[in-house]
Amino acid sequence: MVVDPPKADIKGLVTVNPTASGGPELGTGEDTSATASGCCGSWDQVRRCLRANLLVLLTVVAVVTGVGLGLGVSAAGGTVNLAAFAFPGELLLRLLKMIILPLVVCSLIGGAASLDPSALGRVGAWALLFFLVTTILASALGVGLALVLQPGTAVSTAVNSSVDATGVPNLGCEVEGMNILGLVVFAIIFGVALRKLGPDGELLICFFNSFNDATMVLVSWIMWYAPVGILFLVASQILEMEDVGQLFIDLGKYILCCLLGHAIHGLLVLPLLYFVFTRKNPYPFLWGIMTPLATAFGTSSSSATLPLMMKCVEENNGVAKHISRFILPIGATVNMDGAALFQCVAAVFIAQRNGLPLDFVKIITILVTATASSVGAAGIPAGGVLTLAIILEAVSLPVKDISLILAVDWLVDRSCTVLNVEGDAFGAGLLQNYVDRTKLQNSEPELIQVKSEVPLNPLPATIEEGNPLLKQYRGPAGDATSCEKESVM
Repeated sequence: MVVDPPKADIKGLVTVNPTASGGPELGTGEDTSATASGCCGSWDQVRRCLRANLLVLLTVVAVVTGVGLGLGVSAAGGTVNLAAFAFPGELLLRLLKMIILPLVVCSLIGGAASLDPSALGRVGAWALLFFLVTTILASALGVGLALVLQPGTAVSTAVNSSVDATGVPNLGCEVEGMNILGLVVFAIIFGVALRKLGPDGELLICFFNSFNDATMVLVSWIMWYAPVGILFLVASQILEMEDVGQLFIDLGKYILCCLLGHAIHGLLVLPLLYFVFTRKNPYPFLWGIMTPLATAFGTSSSSATLPLMMKCVEENNGVAKHISRFILPIGATVNMDGAALFQCVAAVFIAQRNGLPLDFVKIITILVTATASSVGAAGIPAGGVLTLAIILEAVSLPVKDISLILAVDWLVDRSCTVLNVEGDAFGAGLLQNYVDRTKLQNSEPELIQVKSEVPLNPLPATIEEGNPLLKQYRGPAGDATSCEKESVM
């Protein structure tokens, strides 16, 4: 009897060469397919990771290439047309300046018009107040650290439009620029006025929101051109520098100042505020959100971290869903502690490198502009650099030095994002505690009212009623008072 060979493997078993005993050796086809699928899966993960971080990788490559190009051209000697060499970088700066006006006006008008106190209620008002306080504290901390640590060293360059040949600051160049602070104030007041119009202002509010969305599309296009501009900006900066080593030292001190400020604000200031308002240990709460904090560092986007942050604060820290899903999206939009701190440090750093003094009025302008502009900063990678250009214009600092900030922004921006999402989570936890205390206070009057509704008639004696050795018999007239007691003993 001849048995037909199997047409297909059964349960993933395949026949290999016969063994020494003459029987077939069985192997599993699933292992080979699993290995192949595992390799494909790993390659897919690598491709997705590269695609997600492509802009960051291109920026790092552009910085390294720009440093090499600048050092190579400088070592080769000869005459270089600096204006032509730096043209791609100058184009990036012009694009950033072009986007400042619509970015400020549309984002702040739309943001101010969407904040309806009657719709937000008391909880939303407390959230906005908490986010505003933390942003102001972060801005003040950034300015204070930069003024104390002095990360920027005044240098002389081959081309410096802010300082003349005698070394005296050129005041005529210093006062150039648009009135950013005035635009910020006008945009906020105009947004509130549109909200007061009610239904008549909805059409214009939708217009500014759509205008802001279109501006964000332009921002994304500009950021994809940024690596090319950064390459030539860094190279031209190195060609202008007389002491390249001092440039790297200053950038290292700038990074250290930003990271130190983020650590102080994230590990001391925010936990201290949480403890003051809740009287609870803030560090177990902080431990419960370590996963979204690590995700924020990896993605450099507070908006991308939002779903994971909602999950962790609800499951690990006991925040109600209706609170987390109301507060965290607001925080991802208006709470930018890390961005405000880094922008203040960067503004003071650029002023110090150009030898421009900062008086009290300019410091206040930096604080106000950083706080207001960080509210409208996009929750995307390198969104804070765009608003940094607004601050530099507000205090008449050279926008061309933003190339130094862009060169190291791939690292600093990740630390900013971690601080931003941490502030959002602490705000949600603080408001959860506020809601719990409010419910507890509202429940006390109800208990008092229930007690007052109890009838005031005297209760009958419970000792005799509960005595199993006595029986009660009513009198002939059925009067409850003329009852006889008889012992059952």
